[in-house]
Amino acid sequence: MRNCIGGERVTTGLGPHAWDRSRLRSVSEDDVQLRHHVVHGYRRAYRIAGEGPAVLLIHGIGDSSATWVDLMPGLARRYTVIAPDLLGHGSSDKPRADYSVAAYANGMRDLLGVLGIDRATLVGHSLGGGVAMQFAYQFPERTERLVLVGAGGVGREVNPFLRAVSLPGADLILSALSLPGMRQGTGLFAELIRRLNTDLGQDAPELLNLVDALPDATSRSAFIRTLRSVVDWRGQVVTMLDRCYLTQGMPTMLLWGSRDSVAPVQHAHGAHAAMPGSRLEIFEGAGHFPFHADPARFLALVEDFIETTRPADWSTERWRELLREGRGVGGDFQLASERSAT
Repeated sequence: MRNCIGGERVTTGLGPHAWDRSRLRSVSEDDVQLRHHVVHGYRRAYRIAGEGPAVLLIHGIGDSSATWVDLMPGLARRYTVIAPDLLGHGSSDKPRADYSVAAYANGMRDLLGVLGIDRATLVGHSLGGGVAMQFAYQFPERTERLVLVGAGGVGREVNPFLRAVSLPGADLILSALSLPGMRQGTGLFAELIRRLNTDLGQDAPELLNLVDALPDATSRSAFIRTLRSVVDWRGQVVTMLDRCYLTQGMPTMLLWGSRDSVAPVQHAHGAHAAMPGSRLEIFEGAGHFPFHADPARFLALVEDFIETTRPADWSTERWRELLREGRGVGGDFQLASERSAT
């Protein structure tokens, strides 16, 4: 195994594990059933299992904690694993509310507080990767490590479907896609582009599942409000690149599919270059959901990363030093005047 530190090397294998096998516990899917807790008057859904150091799994836009169900029993053998349904998603309430990445980061802090968890390793997928980065920025003292999976907020490019849904009239588009006749047609189209071996074809079935997860106007409204907080007709409008230098001393791993049609793999290389000491792992042939494409490898990589790195040792003094030194945004993400200053 090789760590990617400061360069563009990509690791493809795992080294010998040094885990204490006596620590392993038996965990089944029955142990990760959905639970609920009211925070600030809103019902939050989450799954929790296991014991030990905390690992927080944050899903992407339109998704839910169910996306992690197959992985949770494996992780829960060693760790306390928490997988929430973000507000506006899954079985959590869907109020007319603030669905920005900063608000989601606050929600993660409050849920961990309710559960009595002070610090955690954050694993964020897509939008959840942006939320994880925002959490680490807002609450570095509560962040032990970062694992970013096909994360948003690295480059402007994003799937054209998501750009379209950010436009006025998006609710009509999503409503139409859920109609029986239209759903059958889009399913056939998804199968066609999959057979043609396109990058979009790798992700089309998963993206259609997200549409199926929006059964009513309330769900669709929450989805659109969330999407518009991070995407417009030109692409992604929020960047984490301007603050990536603050991850210095924060163990960080980037996991990406080589054929990701939502957040292109070049975003992974850009983030890796901008994040000092980060580790990059590419899943060849996988799309936007590498943990679905190869769950065994994904699980092994996350476990290896946690077991071979020390939790971040945050200090106020070091944080001040990094802020004062500062660094400009790498690459040509977008003009400084257009960047989100969240």
